[in-house]
Amino acid sequence: MPVPAVPPQPAHDARTVLVTVTGPDRPGVTWEVFEAVAVPGVEVLDVEQVVVRGNLTLAVLLTAGPDEGALMAAAHAAGARLGMTVTCISGHGDNAPRKAGRLHVTVLGAPLLPSAVASIAGRLAARGANIDRIRRLSRWPVTTVEFDVSGDDVLVLRRELAAEAVSHRVDIAVSPAGLARRGRRLVVMDVDSTLIQDEVIELLAGHAGRGAEVAAVTERAMRGELDFAASLHERVACLAGLPESVLAEVRAAVRLTPGARTLCRTLRRLGFTLAVVSGGFIEVVGPLAEELGIQHARANRLEVVDGVLTGRVVGEVVDRAGKAAALRAFAEAEGLPLERTVAIGDGANDLDMLAAAGLGVAFNAKPVVRAQADTAVNVPYLDAVLYLLGIPRADVEDADDADGTGAATDGP
Repeated sequence: MPVPAVPPQPAHDARTVLVTVTGPDRPGVTWEVFEAVAVPGVEVLDVEQVVVRGNLTLAVLLTAGPDEGALMAAAHAAGARLGMTVTCISGHGDNAPRKAGRLHVTVLGAPLLPSAVASIAGRLAARGANIDRIRRLSRWPVTTVEFDVSGDDVLVLRRELAAEAVSHRVDIAVSPAGLARRGRRLVVMDVDSTLIQDEVIELLAGHAGRGAEVAAVTERAMRGELDFAASLHERVACLAGLPESVLAEVRAAVRLTPGARTLCRTLRRLGFTLAVVSGGFIEVVGPLAEELGIQHARANRLEVVDGVLTGRVVGEVVDRAGKAAALRAFAEAEGLPLERTVAIGDGANDLDMLAAAGLGVAFNAKPVVRAQADTAVNVPYLDAVLYLLGIPRADVEDADDADGTGAATDGP
């Protein structure tokens, strides 16, 4: 069979017509418009359509064809039949090529105020970047909008927009566009105060009557004020003498962060690899990872002798450097470059891991972590991370509805 000839591209100075239709949305509008402009010699060059609160805007860029006036008249006639507003603008050529430096700016707010959007758009304009498209990714429990931007640099813009995020109390993520955002990734999560709402060592210490004492040390360690390994040994020593059975009790008491199941379930559907790395204990982290379908888990191991905790850990402590090493090892095992990894954490001992990942996300984190991470999520829903990856909530809900799972079993 002969290979079909490649049609020539329209000349840059060829006559074109931009037809814009606005009005109440209903079935058949798009069909009616395109049926009207289906004139011999007219080609479709570009189409954009959006519906906001039942109001449709349809923009169609067409070659003018042999009779531009007749084309415009046909479009206006379709608008009259539909009871919609039609504008036709004559011009030359296709859309101008987008600038280099394509990226996504994702903004999460609860609520998202117009002043925040204005400031972000103003900052982009001042830098000479262009907003090519805006879409909503979620409307509940946070409002998320994503800007497709061209003409800027990811690392520079992250720094530029950090001030806007703080000033307007929104979360802003900047990520590269193109193929870099697609395909399989490795997502590595901290556990305590990230995947779960609790600090496991504090729950264990509560059984020894020393919960408040250990919580104070944990707080200082997470702020980066104490050496993590030394503080861990100090806290674990408080557990000496506890029966091994408390581990099962604590595991049963652990509370998942709202959205944790949704995040894990959705990423598994997409073929992502999930991992957890924790300064806590594998006796609790391991079963939790298995329950959530998480493929890799690394954490400290408590020493148990004759069914009793000795107050010591076995082997090398999983500390700040150990978390980053675990991320690299998981990525190597999965055959993925670090650019295709995402790390999520809240404490100072997560900083090396967040820095090593292609995208480091500070989740309801301490100030020192928010200041150094690529982006931050400050709403209490772990599945908000999905929006930073460009995954709309509607897609998540559709998939959940199809197999009967969803937010009803996972919080918001």
